[in-house]
Amino acid sequence: MQVLEVLRRSPTNENWALEGLNTYASVRDAIAAEDCNDSVHVFYPEKLAEMATRFLNGFRGTNLYAVKANPHPAILKSLWQAGIRDFDVASLREVDLVSKTLPGANLYFMHPVKSRQAIRYAYAMGVRGFSFDTLDELLKIEEETSGATDLRLFLRLGVAVQGAAYELSGKFGAPLALAPLMLQRARLSAQRLGVCFHVGSQCMRPEAFADAIGQAAAAIKAADVKLDIIDVGGGFPVAYPGMEPPALEEYFRVIHAALDTHGFEDTETLCEPGRALVAEAGAVAARIELRKGTDLYLNDGTYGALFDAGVPEWPFPLDLVAGDDRTFGEAVIGYRAYGPTCDSCDKMAGPFPLAADAREGDWVVFEHLGAYGLTMQARFNGFYSETLVAVSGTPT
Repeated sequence: MQVLEVLRRSPTNENWALEGLNTYASVRDAIAAEDCNDSVHVFYPEKLAEMATRFLNGFRGTNLYAVKANPHPAILKSLWQAGIRDFDVASLREVDLVSKTLPGANLYFMHPVKSRQAIRYAYAMGVRGFSFDTLDELLKIEEETSGATDLRLFLRLGVAVQGAAYELSGKFGAPLALAPLMLQRARLSAQRLGVCFHVGSQCMRPEAFADAIGQAAAAIKAADVKLDIIDVGGGFPVAYPGMEPPALEEYFRVIHAALDTHGFEDTETLCEPGRALVAEAGAVAARIELRKGTDLYLNDGTYGALFDAGVPEWPFPLDLVAGDDRTFGEAVIGYRAYGPTCDSCDKMAGPFPLAADAREGDWVVFEHLGAYGLTMQARFNGFYSETLVAVSGTPT
């Protein structure tokens, strides 16, 4: 008979961040105890605390957590507990969520295109940092904040850099040729004026940040205005199979050196980590509902937490948990996987290397899915999961 170590719910006075979550000693124990028909989202709180400490100690400026990566209240509270006080929000709902979850948080509305209602609401909720990449957006911000004189305005620059797995240059960013005029105009209404950019998600080249900082410096010099803040954005990478980036500390070293080289050594500096903060702090366990040869039919897929595994075909570290007491053989084969919806597009080509004797009832654990798993879920066909558990090395 299998013996599970099922642990008590985390009481408020012991761990505020994990209040309401069931906490287990292992993923195997969590799967068995939850007996869930849906996939199971796993949170590793110690890993999140470790990554937050690396950013807080390594980056010499202010870390804004990009809420889009994982907005679960347990994640937000855990980051607060680790020392993160600043948050990058992109919508009215994210403003509302963080404001209510963490009343003392500093929010920056860094989406370059916002509704007028969202701008008004955010300002009323205490948000003072806003980004823009067109004159029209700047005018919206000025109008909907009634000409406020306490704004921190960031011009999003369209920088040209290489090295990211996800390029983000096609949708947002002011052309560098127009940036000087836009900076001059924004200087008139900004209490503090900044620039920001994004080198792309999962950036594998630290030098991409240096290239972007150099381009920002040229635009600022041409504008001949006083710059108060530079936001180097997100894009900090995570190690996945086949994608082994340089150490995080190397990114910090390159960024700091580029800031000093271009005269920003005394300028307030921000960054916006999302994936790099939370990816390794989470996993998703999906049950095999049926096996057809080398095809696995799972209870989660591309309409759910496994979007990245199917659409961009992102590689994840994998584990396999048996649905019974057996031990897997040593042979490994590559599988294709399908999600649970009736849409034939709900598929993941893989190949996913797993034990050759995997079968119905076993669970495939996609590690490093603390980022963009919960966030990407739809509710198509009624398939989604609200089950989040903590797996802790120091359980309460």
